[in-house]
Amino acid sequence: MTLLRRLLTREVLTFLVVGGSGYVVDVVAFNELLVLPPFRSWDPSVARVLAVGVAMVVTFAGNAALTWSGRRWGRREVAWFVLLNVVGLGFSVVCLLVSHDLLHLTSRLADNVSANGVGLLLGTVFRFWTYRLLVFREDAGPAAVGAGDPRRQSGGRQVEPGTIAS
Repeated sequence: MTLLRRLLTREVLTFLVVGGSGYVVDVVAFNELLVLPPFRSWDPSVARVLAVGVAMVVTFAGNAALTWSGRRWGRREVAWFVLLNVVGLGFSVVCLLVSHDLLHLTSRLADNVSANGVGLLLGTVFRFWTYRLLVFREDAGPAAVGAGDPRRQSGGRQVEPGTIAS
């Protein structure tokens, strides 16, 4: 019980709620795309990629506003977020491709279990740790003015845009 309490911090629980919202968006978009032309005649990995793109917008907004609301982020962190989501998407797509194309488990249920079960579980663990380390870093400091603040932290002092911190 102590280990479970140590693992289920406010940060982890909020991340899971935000991720759960993104998951719902992802699954609904994925399944809707599977039945819409022209996607229903294409490989399901195309629908997988598009659904993750929509969910990515939801999860970035949720994590920035709720999970790591006191941390600053800018273009660099958004770029990291997108890159890490592409890598995280790889877990889901690889699971789907293995299940669908290699194992020939081609039912809608099999596609969902592989992409939205196994793949997203692996991707979620990966994303939590990498978002925490690279996107919404603790050392980035609190959001004093907000995410749109053009000032950047450099060694504990404020640096205005266009200047070079030494």
